[in-house]
Amino acid sequence: MPRIDRRSFLAGGLAAAAIWRPLGSARAASFKTDPFSLGIASGSPRADSVVLWTRLILEETAAAVSADPFAPAPQPVTDPIDVEWMVAEDEAFSKPVQSGLFRAVPEFAHSVHVEVKGLQPGRWYFYRFRSGNAASPVGRTRTAPESADAFRFAFASCQQYEQGYYSAYGDMAGKDLDLVVHLGDYIYERSYGAQLVRKHGTGVPSMLYEYRDRYALYKSDPQLQAAHAAFPWLAVWDDHEVINNYSNDRAPDAPDQAAFLARRRAAYQAWFEHMPVSPGLAAGFDALRIYDHYRFGNLLALTLLDTRQYRSPQLRGSAAADQPERTMLGPAQEEWLGRTLGGSRAKWNIIAQQTLLSERDTRAGPETGHNLDGWDGYRTARARLLDAVQSSAIRNPVIIGGDLHAFYAADVKRDFADEKAAPIATEFVGGSITSDAPSEASLATALAENPHLKFASDKHGYAVMRLSDRSAEVDFIGIADRKQQNSPANVFQSFAVADGAAGVNRL
Repeated sequence: MPRIDRRSFLAGGLAAAAIWRPLGSARAASFKTDPFSLGIASGSPRADSVVLWTRLILEETAAAVSADPFAPAPQPVTDPIDVEWMVAEDEAFSKPVQSGLFRAVPEFAHSVHVEVKGLQPGRWYFYRFRSGNAASPVGRTRTAPESADAFRFAFASCQQYEQGYYSAYGDMAGKDLDLVVHLGDYIYERSYGAQLVRKHGTGVPSMLYEYRDRYALYKSDPQLQAAHAAFPWLAVWDDHEVINNYSNDRAPDAPDQAAFLARRRAAYQAWFEHMPVSPGLAAGFDALRIYDHYRFGNLLALTLLDTRQYRSPQLRGSAAADQPERTMLGPAQEEWLGRTLGGSRAKWNIIAQQTLLSERDTRAGPETGHNLDGWDGYRTARARLLDAVQSSAIRNPVIIGGDLHAFYAADVKRDFADEKAAPIATEFVGGSITSDAPSEASLATALAENPHLKFASDKHGYAVMRLSDRSAEVDFIGIADRKQQNSPANVFQSFAVADGAAGVNRL
């Protein structure tokens, strides 16, 4: 697999623009600071297309990221700026494939979303951007294969900027991967925890420019940029991209529904502006469909779900969790999921959602307790999802998730109370990149009270899944100390799922 030369990755900026051909009729700009300081990314890989992303950070914007929180809102740059993009087969760009111009407009924070079509399946490509006297770093991306006998992807979530450094992404960037799946909580709307190693520098966002600044802060991290530049990403959100524990059109900390919906719209737009997702999503931000389905040959089908935008309100007690009208996905997404799974012919079917699907009793002894912000607060909705898995007869269903700031491996059952019941799917939840983990005692209780939970860990890091015709192997990768920059990482537990036999097997 081709590798990015680190010198090439760092070679973007003002001086590098000299290697490009003239822009011709493009509206050029002259920058005093590097407009590509948030890096570059790619995503949404199909067999013949991929989306390329960057966002121009202009002098006014750069100043706003670290501004006094009590200062007035920064004045936006109101002119559109032309950005040239180029795709090539090689890192030196001696074999160009496609190029073009994209007009970055202030209405979308001068973000760039280019859907490059007409590419070859299963191919690595290199890409870069140029505007005026500035050029971006070089990135690498890959289209989805039409056939494959092996596939490797990482999944990650929960990267509270203040609680740790992004050593996990530095490690990830050096892996042999085809894809990264991000399962939510890419940014955090407020400060949490103690012993913070860096600061947001501003208050809790509620306006569009404030969410933009928060994303700009997170994406300024060089290790996160390196992981984005090395592989295509698929991304979905959870709650902290908007506000903690929100459900559809309401949130516990935002009692004014109209004000919350305006806030949610701003947060959705900022998410779009900073993710390598389809430019077609810019049609409107009052609602934003992010659930989707991706096929990687006949080996892998990967289904992304949205468990936030359409869910029923969170319960205050568990007695009503079995009400049939309660939903996590909403009727339209549930119907779409059933049809999508029914049409899959892949050997491995990955359902990517935000949290732990399996039941988790959090209290020791005969009493029970559950996280009502998760699937345990939506039990009939979970049953419908598992009905869809079973009725579709898909091969090798595997659930992946995040949210809980802990690693889990689980046997998914129709009846979690029946210890003898055979699993119908397998589940892996990745730990947080940095966000505070639960206590060891709480994880020990979860394992003791829930026999279908086969493993739990409070380490920080991410997971890698390796797929073949015979098995799915999963590595849980932990970093030594999230509070230390460039902390080393290592595989601390591995698992295997055999073709045709659901269930967790430790290696």
